[in-house]
Amino acid sequence: MKLEFDAMDWVTIPHLNGGEGSVSAKMFGDAAGKIMVSRLPAGASIGLHRHEDSSEINYVLAGTGKTVCGKEEESMEPGSCHYCPKGEEHSIQNTGAEDLVLFTVVPRQ
Repeated sequence: MKLEFDAMDWVTIPHLNGGEGSVSAKMFGDAAGKIMVSRLPAGASIGLHRHEDSSEINYVLAGTGKTVCGKEEESMEPGSCHYCPKGEEHSIQNTGAEDLVLFTVVPRQ
């Protein structure tokens, strides 16, 4: 199945998982999980949350940020990939001046 993210509308989610600011996303979802492109403006974040029935993979397309997964903090830049396994908790923060753009896959397990 081909997904046309350019043809999808942006959905804006304020304070995602208790984070700062708003996150905008173009999303596809079904019973197996979600696939999305998302934008976190400068200073925005996705709050700390646990993946009870899924894992999450975030590939950075543009911008800079940081993740906290478990107790480890990691920097994010274009070309890097963050993986949060099922049962773990994580957060994502844009630490740069430009949008942090992510390609994300959330498979249910």
